[in-house]
Amino acid sequence: MSFFRKFTKRSLMFFNVAIAIAYLIGMYVEYFHPSRWWFFGLFNTAAPFLFIILIFFLGFWFFAKRHYPLISIIAILLAWKPMGHLFKFKLSSDFNINKPDSTIRIMSWNVEHFNILENKIHPEVKLQMQNLIIENNPDIACFQEMVGSDEHTDAINYVPYFAKAMNFKYYYYCYDANEDFDRQHHFGKIIFSKYPIINRRAIVMEPRTYENTFAYVDILKEKDTFRVFSIHLQSLRFSEENRKYIEDAKENKSLDIQQSKSIISRYKGAVLKRQKQADYLHNEIIQSKYPVIVCGDFNDVPNSYAYSTIGKGLQNAFVKKGSAIGRTFSSISPTLRIDNIFLDKKFDVLQFKNDKKKLSDHYPIVADVYFNNK
Repeated sequence: MSFFRKFTKRSLMFFNVAIAIAYLIGMYVEYFHPSRWWFFGLFNTAAPFLFIILIFFLGFWFFAKRHYPLISIIAILLAWKPMGHLFKFKLSSDFNINKPDSTIRIMSWNVEHFNILENKIHPEVKLQMQNLIIENNPDIACFQEMVGSDEHTDAINYVPYFAKAMNFKYYYYCYDANEDFDRQHHFGKIIFSKYPIINRRAIVMEPRTYENTFAYVDILKEKDTFRVFSIHLQSLRFSEENRKYIEDAKENKSLDIQQSKSIISRYKGAVLKRQKQADYLHNEIIQSKYPVIVCGDFNDVPNSYAYSTIGKGLQNAFVKKGSAIGRTFSSISPTLRIDNIFLDKKFDVLQFKNDKKKLSDHYPIVADVYFNNK
């Protein structure tokens, strides 16, 4: 019995150490270049769950009256700073829908085509999405996976009608005609603004794809000019079979080797592509002659290489004023905060929220900021 006890305690201790190491790697994964250490990103994605396991061990060793709680305590303390990007230790954050004119309200949302495929059956969804945007009353709105038309007035999603309905005077719709959604609609990213757009540009990486095309506009607010980027980094492109396999993993007792290989392969490919996109975007951001705002679907979690590279020298609106985990993706895992608003440090972040209304596969995020030109 004594041998069994010692073996059990040592096994638990080694498991606790392994979890602590995995957690620290996940929290500091930005320092491991994806070209060589791409698989460390898995620890980053799992970091919230690893944190919960560390807390469990902390309580277990405490009641066992051993000094082993130090393993979890040390790991948590060493990762305390990057933990602030992952989780805000406040459960709720009041958001005042009214704002002064001096405040700029920014909204970012992956709108998932504005539900165009289901429009005939459920036309109310698009109307609900429009009403949600009108209700939040953003001054600047960046939408990814935008399906619309700027040419055909009889199109389901005619962009000028969108702009008028949502009280925007200006917009820039960035798309590649080679990737059109159908004969009437394009597929791209759009930036709406209530302030004048004085310059607009599409930034294209090779090979030309939707994810390798980024948009920015220069916006003039009174005497101040700032540059707004709208981005959508490489997605995992999981098939329906992949997603079902992940979501049913608890019920599926048999290991599907083929599905596992497919998921790992897609994950690796996406991580490597996001690394190149993040490096490319970082160079564009630091060359901007104006203070920048970067909005979009990063398809990657906080502290990842892509998140940290694009956000280098900037501040994250959620980190400043968000609460809890701030989930922005409605599927796979409750810990996925993959949509972000990064800003130049000349902006003061006043409030932040993510709206949990299930109208797209992403939740919109909204931030009020003040541009401190002094």
